[in-house]
Amino acid sequence: MDDVPDEQKPAGPPPKNRLLHGPRDMIMSLAVLLVIIAALLLFTKSCSFSPGGPEIDQSAAPTADLSAAFSQVADTLDFPLRLPAVPDAWRPNSTSTAPAGPTSVVVRAGWLTGAGFAQLSQSAATPNTLVEIEGGTGPATGSVEIDGTQWTVHPGRRAESVWVTRLGDTTLLITGSAPEPDFRTLASATLKAQPITK
Repeated sequence: MDDVPDEQKPAGPPPKNRLLHGPRDMIMSLAVLLVIIAALLLFTKSCSFSPGGPEIDQSAAPTADLSAAFSQVADTLDFPLRLPAVPDAWRPNSTSTAPAGPTSVVVRAGWLTGAGFAQLSQSAATPNTLVEIEGGTGPATGSVEIDGTQWTVHPGRRAESVWVTRLGDTTLLITGSAPEPDFRTLASATLKAQPITK
């Protein structure tokens, strides 16, 4: 039996150099990966397409008891606190209290209006101070009149608006993603609300 030395055996094809892979190979690999990712997302339902932007699931949002929260804090404040009577369809979902400058606090209440989010902030701080605290991003751009009261309009975060006015000893500020008609509704309801009895 004739054994052929290893060095004389015919060599197989040389290994393919990875640097020689062309654009076609890369595109095919990318297409396979995209198909796998799409299948995973489809079967796990962990992704959704929303061309109009993110949607707020109002039924999943928390609900806040504004009446109880305002009643607890009203007698500790140095300004009259008002709880506006907003439309029944609006869902109260947040309330908080925080410092506002060295001598006052700000009391906030937020509602999901169906068309966005609207927040009312009340404080004894000056309008300029409260605008700065609540996210105003620039000087006044105009004003609106609601029930005979002038509200100064400032730009807010994320293309939101900030409306602010002074009512007696209280600075009122409205901000949020809700449209202008909802701002007007909240402004009017706040102006009509009687201060909570201490």
